[in-house]
Amino acid sequence: MTTYLLAGGGTAGHVNPLLATADYLTAREKDATVLVLGTAEGLESRLVPERGYELLVIPRLPFPRRPGRQAVSFLPRFNRTVRQVEQVIRSRSIDVVVGFGGYVSTPAYLAARRAGVPIVIHEANAKPGLANRLGARYTGHVGVAFHHTPIRNATFVGMPLRREIEQLDRVAARPVGEAFFGLSAERPTLLVTGGSLGARRLNATLVASAEAVIDAGWQVLHITGSNSEVTDPGLPDYHMISYCDRMDLALAAADFAVSRAGAATVSELSALGIPAVYVPYPVGNGEQRFNTADVVGAGGGLVVDDADFLPVWVGAELLPLLADRAGVAGMARRAASVGVLDGSARMASLIRQAAGSA
Repeated sequence: MTTYLLAGGGTAGHVNPLLATADYLTAREKDATVLVLGTAEGLESRLVPERGYELLVIPRLPFPRRPGRQAVSFLPRFNRTVRQVEQVIRSRSIDVVVGFGGYVSTPAYLAARRAGVPIVIHEANAKPGLANRLGARYTGHVGVAFHHTPIRNATFVGMPLRREIEQLDRVAARPVGEAFFGLSAERPTLLVTGGSLGARRLNATLVASAEAVIDAGWQVLHITGSNSEVTDPGLPDYHMISYCDRMDLALAAADFAVSRAGAATVSELSALGIPAVYVPYPVGNGEQRFNTADVVGAGGGLVVDDADFLPVWVGAELLPLLADRAGVAGMARRAASVGVLDGSARMASLIRQAAGSA
């Protein structure tokens, strides 16, 4: 029996590939035990117990960026947390520690190194995070979601995707998705999504361009996000919802997408062969633009800056593209050429290699 400790959390970008990997391992190793290391504040505090895994909570310790009281107290608190994780590794007889980035991964990597337990890393972003860059110094088993990710000992595995995405039969599910969202089977579908919280520029530009997109022969499924400030234009063939809990059906119905460029989104669209215009999130360290490099380089997508994604751009660039149905079909094939639907299996294989080499 193998006992795995999977560390990661905070955001969906860390939690979702962790859970996809956990599900794959437990589905194929009936006697395996999966424990998850996370925080009480992150998304994992809800999603991990809901999926049936035991969550072990440690303090959330962001690395201090400037001198001050937090910086002075950081090192003692961090060392206590590493010792806490090391005790868990020893007391629960952990065989392998698998990190997915985020605050909890750094103490997990250091604790595993002290305990002499193999470390495996999955880096979801094309621009790797600090925790995983550190952890990669201690292991030769580093899986990456994108080619050319600049991290030590990288092996391309793709993104571990949710089971409903990995197993999605788009042809069979398309009529189900069309019925679910009230879409027409006679028109191709443009899927617009900025993520669960929405994207102000993306939402406003598509609403302003709604009539032109419909006049071009398309219909729109627009998922605005919970914080949206736009209102439904009330046009035929324009379907606006604030939240979608059946993204598998939305993706089954989509022929083209306009989206942010989070690692999971880019990976899902590419794996399913859905061409897209990517509008990277303009705040942060710029990792979203790097995430698009593989699919854009293959010709399966375009990238446009948030500041440039305006109705005039839609009219000049997107509408002519949508009018070329053969061109859209070609983009779909090229997107699929860099997509990976078996990322969970590839990641599990890397984990088993590390366990076998211990």
